[in-house]
Amino acid sequence: MNTLKGSHINIRAIEPTDLAYLYQIENDELFWEVSNTQKPFSKYLLQQYLENAQQDIYEAKQLRLVIEDKNENPVGLIDLFDFDPRHKRAGIGIVISQQFQNKGYANEAVSLLANYSFTHLGIHQLFANITEDNKKSISLFEKLGFKKAGIKKDWISTNGKFKNEFFYQLINE
Repeated sequence: MNTLKGSHINIRAIEPTDLAYLYQIENDELFWEVSNTQKPFSKYLLQQYLENAQQDIYEAKQLRLVIEDKNENPVGLIDLFDFDPRHKRAGIGIVISQQFQNKGYANEAVSLLANYSFTHLGIHQLFANITEDNKKSISLFEKLGFKKAGIKKDWISTNGKFKNEFFYQLINE
């Protein structure tokens, strides 16, 4: 699928062989805040997830994809979530492994998935939820045309403190 192939990365369906990478990402506490995770995942549980991950986005209401470099090394994950075909919208989330950050992979991945969503899924709008202190994500999404549409006050509780979360939208004109 050419829509998910970029200059430096490809985005592809998650495979059973991605278990070790998924285990690494899901159990990295640095990502727990953005993924709303509170405890480690077992390999067994992730294996079960992988067995059911091929569900259609219209059934599962979400889609998780692997971002890989041109050497087919996984560099991150990108998701569509809260997919609503009636209202033609979905949330978008992304994590890039630390050793691959600041290389432009996130920018290219979000651009590719947005294009795929608008072209193949008929999405009218994508949205992203970003804590106000996540400057890298704010910069990324704003650079790609997402507009801040609101603030959810004291929305995320982390280490005994509350953070505001910004709500960003990209509307397909």
